[in-house]
Amino acid sequence: MKNDPLSPDLLHQMNAYWRAANYLSVGQIYLYDNPLLKEPLKLSHVKPLVVGHWGTTPGQNFIYVHLNRLIKAHDLDMFYIAGPGHGGPAIVGNVYLEGSWSEVYPDVTQDEAGLKKLFKQFSFPGGISSHVAPTTPGSIHEGGELGYSLSHAFGAVFDNPELIVACVVGDGEAETGPLATAWQSTKMLDAVTDGAVLPILHLNGYKISNPTLLARIEHDELEQFFSGCGWTPLFVEGDDPATMHQLMARAMDEALEMIHQAQRDARERKSATRPRWPMIVLRSPKGWTGPKTVDGLPVEGTFRSHQVPLLVNAQHPEHVAQLEQWMKSYRAEELFDANGRLLPELAALAPDGNRRMGMNPHANGGLLLHDLHMPDFRDHAVTVPSPGALQRQDTMVLGRFLGDVVRLNEGQRNFRVFGPDETLSNLLGAVFDVTNRQWDATTVPNDEFLAPAGRVVDSMLSEHQCEGWLEGYLLTGRHGLFNSYEAFIRIVDSMFSQHAKWLKVTRELPWRRPIASLNYLLASHVWQQDHNGFTHQDPGFLDHVINKKADIVRVYLPPDANCLLSVFDHCLRSRNYVNVVVAGKHALPQWLTMEAAVVHCTEGIGIWTWASNDRGTEPDVVMACCGDTPTLEIMAATSILREHLPGLKIRVVNVVDLMKLQSASEHPHGLDEADFDSLFTRDKPVIFGFHGYPSLVHRLTYRRTNRNLHVHGYKEEGTITTAFDMRVQNELDRFHLVQKVLDCLPHPGSRADYLKQMCRDKLVAHKLYIDAHGQDMPEILEWKWGAPTQEDKR
Repeated sequence: MKNDPLSPDLLHQMNAYWRAANYLSVGQIYLYDNPLLKEPLKLSHVKPLVVGHWGTTPGQNFIYVHLNRLIKAHDLDMFYIAGPGHGGPAIVGNVYLEGSWSEVYPDVTQDEAGLKKLFKQFSFPGGISSHVAPTTPGSIHEGGELGYSLSHAFGAVFDNPELIVACVVGDGEAETGPLATAWQSTKMLDAVTDGAVLPILHLNGYKISNPTLLARIEHDELEQFFSGCGWTPLFVEGDDPATMHQLMARAMDEALEMIHQAQRDARERKSATRPRWPMIVLRSPKGWTGPKTVDGLPVEGTFRSHQVPLLVNAQHPEHVAQLEQWMKSYRAEELFDANGRLLPELAALAPDGNRRMGMNPHANGGLLLHDLHMPDFRDHAVTVPSPGALQRQDTMVLGRFLGDVVRLNEGQRNFRVFGPDETLSNLLGAVFDVTNRQWDATTVPNDEFLAPAGRVVDSMLSEHQCEGWLEGYLLTGRHGLFNSYEAFIRIVDSMFSQHAKWLKVTRELPWRRPIASLNYLLASHVWQQDHNGFTHQDPGFLDHVINKKADIVRVYLPPDANCLLSVFDHCLRSRNYVNVVVAGKHALPQWLTMEAAVVHCTEGIGIWTWASNDRGTEPDVVMACCGDTPTLEIMAATSILREHLPGLKIRVVNVVDLMKLQSASEHPHGLDEADFDSLFTRDKPVIFGFHGYPSLVHRLTYRRTNRNLHVHGYKEEGTITTAFDMRVQNELDRFHLVQKVLDCLPHPGSRADYLKQMCRDKLVAHKLYIDAHGQDMPEILEWKWGAPTQEDKR
């Protein structure tokens, strides 16, 4: 046709390139040897264990060759995100064809020997996984878990105005909650300062063994769905390759013109109208160009093509000939020369240099990473005249520091704060003194801090999106943090796991440059519920995090605002870690001057000598604490003990860096045995107030010499009650702690008996008081660490 975008020659070449990619994909799944089929295929040429996923692969190969054409024709800055779970053969094959794989892995050469290595390594011991992974050049998206491709794509284009991310969404993946919500991300995109995402819904009809929902609804309903989400869907449907190439090229051209027009309207004409960004719906057969039937059953276009469509093993020797016939249908002799190199006229279809999607620097974000311009966190120090003399809201203090970080990096546009509508709730509102929330939907007069561009992205109530956006932002070479209610960070448990696994693998790949750390701030935590109650009480993210590799995860529980500032300054400067910081937003005692806080946080753990009275002798008991609220109660319990049992020798140890508790042989931050014993002794009772579940401390310290450890933490008790009653219900309060100390002392004496009775009386009085007054007793609310005694001064 006259208006076909592809000339006959270009159509022929693109189809040949697609055949080459399909051939490589089948070879990766099946072949151990004989990569060019120069001799008749034998069972010995086939891998002993054939593993892989064919169904999504030919469609992704089709998309890749069309994106290559678009990049070359328009000199685009573009890379590819593969959302369908196990499409590894497609992306690996295409990255190899364009030459990127051989540049990163020089032993996999562009010849027959290289093809053999390429094929053998796929889903093979010592090789690569069956999905797109950190080992794949050009990838920022781990394909092992579905649902996050579109979120990663949007995170990548924030503050990258020239970048286009082509995000292929599997129609099975589209059924996940995170992906279904991610279609709304256009409302967070600024056409002036951000790039564009081109979603391509790969609608091939089936999951593992079921049809997909979006493939089984009417065309009009599908179109209305995406139109209702704010997109302009362009449909490419069919199974005839020649026709589909022309349709796809036309849709790609139209989508690109729509993207450029939207950006021109926003950037040159200053249009404030939110664009209806384009997307493509590619409806093609699952397992396209593969075996149509196997053993009398239909395969192409059915769920049977999802994984390995043709079993080739000793139990199915007759399938060897069918595999050979399938592979020969791609006519490799027309695509590769005698040495196994892609023919020059086909190789010329791929972009050059960093325009190749496998070599795009954004997909190796450490190449583009610049250090943040950091303010001096000491400028925000809380003046502490003496330990516990005043109270402050720790996250409010941090918010002012983060506001300075935003302000200093506005020119670089490489720092953002993400959160699910909790930035103000977590008392980080000072950031809005210097920036806005990014929001491109309708605004009304009473809205606050909403603007098309801003450094805060917290206007969507979805932890999944915030996590995915931040990951995409970090993986493309920027910095940020995710603030969340502690209980609901659990929603992204698996997303954290995938990112931690990504970092673990990239540490083993010298060509992957380090990226900025993934920083979590967990506030509104388990001990500071107000009206929310039991549902908002879950510190279990800490347990989940420490399961990951020790050289990846870091967990910090600063006891006050100055420590929080010191910790966060360190986290924002770090690389290739996941940093989890837990901090409260309610007013609590401030313990350390800034100078003391810096020393304490640098060490991560230490004796608070000003709170202890065992200098020069062995302690009778060690009072340990980790977390702001446990620190308060341990300090209050210590003051009671010192008042009523002045002869008792007490050592107070505070933990900021949780991993200090683990052995140095298990974590880089861990204490060796001698240092641990010097803090906690080898046999004295240790009463440990902990922010989270007690079992976590026991787990971290199970190899230590001192087994006399008694941890008080969250015991899954709670309701809507007072702050102190939460501690009482979980026996983290000062009165339960004092009783535990007395129970652990070998010869407590009669004074201890009366002190224990006093604690029991106080607990009864507390319950009666809150039932009558709805708030904690004045002696709890007004308690302060006491002035030092004459003995302390000496």
